[in-house]
Amino acid sequence: MIARALATLCLLAAPVAGPAAAQQFADSDAGILRWLDKLTGETADIELVLGQEAVSGRLTIRLDACRYPADNPASDAQAHLTILDAGVAEPVFEGWMVASSPALSALDHPRYDVWVLRCDYPEVVPAPAPEDATSEGEGE
Repeated sequence: MIARALATLCLLAAPVAGPAAAQQFADSDAGILRWLDKLTGETADIELVLGQEAVSGRLTIRLDACRYPADNPASDAQAHLTILDAGVAEPVFEGWMVASSPALSALDHPRYDVWVLRCDYPEVVPAPAPEDATSEGEGE
């Protein structure tokens, strides 16, 4: 009886999950990653364009895709990476990494760590202020 009452109470206290709003993403042509050698403490920021590879230590890192939220470009980049180790035939990582949650899908390597910092996105340039119509005809 107590267990049933407790289960009912838990169900009533649980938040009601509604449908999640789908976030719109924009694709980027480039991204910025950070690489860490855990043995030496060396770090480097790596900027890659889509399809480009960079060699850092024993790793070869390729950026396959980079996207960001269209409504807030600086908030949460997601990058699809393929990472190879010089001593291993198969990729040591192939998948999506999320900048705000690097541990969610992380490179599991004893020596190196790689994570996404951001995608390149176009800067928002404010529209020029309209010229005053009266100033054009003055002086003529």
